[in-house]
Amino acid sequence: MTLSSLVVSRDWPEVSVLECILGGLHIGVDVEPEPERARVKLAKSKIDALIVDSDLDGSASFLRGLESHQMKNSVPLVIISGSSNHHPLKDTPATFFFRKPISVEQAVRTLSAARNMILDGRLRYHRHTLDLPVTLSSGQRKCIDAHLLNLSQGGIAVRLHHLTSLKNSVQIAFRLPGMARSLKLQGEVSWKDEQGNIGIQFVKMTDGVKRKLQLWLEQQYLKQ
Repeated sequence: MTLSSLVVSRDWPEVSVLECILGGLHIGVDVEPEPERARVKLAKSKIDALIVDSDLDGSASFLRGLESHQMKNSVPLVIISGSSNHHPLKDTPATFFFRKPISVEQAVRTLSAARNMILDGRLRYHRHTLDLPVTLSSGQRKCIDAHLLNLSQGGIAVRLHHLTSLKNSVQIAFRLPGMARSLKLQGEVSWKDEQGNIGIQFVKMTDGVKRKLQLWLEQQYLKQ
C-alpha cells in the first residue's frame, strides 16, 4: 500500500527533487500547480501528506483554507516549503518546514519524519492477521502453547490450544516471518472469551524489540 502526497507548486526544479525523494520513501506524488484545483482535490480525496510552496501565488489563501474543519479532516499532515524570511509555522497548521533551495539531506530527514508520523498513526489501530505459534508464560506455568491470530503495535490476539487459566501478567515469545530470533515481550490479559481466544496488551518491551516490531508491521502494511 503506497502512501500518497500532493505537492502544490510550479517550481519545477524543486518539484523534481521532491518527486525523487518521495519516490524513494515509497510515497506517491501528485503535483498541482494551481492552489484552487488543489483545494478541490483535497475536498474529494484523502491524501497522506501535503507539501505547499508558500511562494506560489494564491498559497496564502489556500493555507488559510486548511484551518476549516473539512480541510483538516482531508489533510492529515501539512508540510510547507518557502524561501521568504517569514516563518509560516506561526500562522498555518504546518507540521514540518524547510526552505528553498531544497537541501536533499534536510528534505530526506524531514519527509522521513513525516512518513514515520503517518505510518505510526495508521499502524496504531491496524491489526495484521497471522497464523503462527506463540509461547506464553504465566505464573508457575512456564510454557503455554497458543496460536497467534493477529498482531498490532499495542498487542496480540491468541487462541489457546487448551483452555487454561492465565494470570493477568503474561510473558510472550514468538518469531515473525523473516526474523532470525523470537521477540520477547511482557503483556497483560485485556479480554478473553469462552472459545479460548485471548487479547493481550503489550506493557513492556525493549527499544530494540519495539523497533523490530514497528519495522516489520510497516513492511507488511506497505505490501498490502
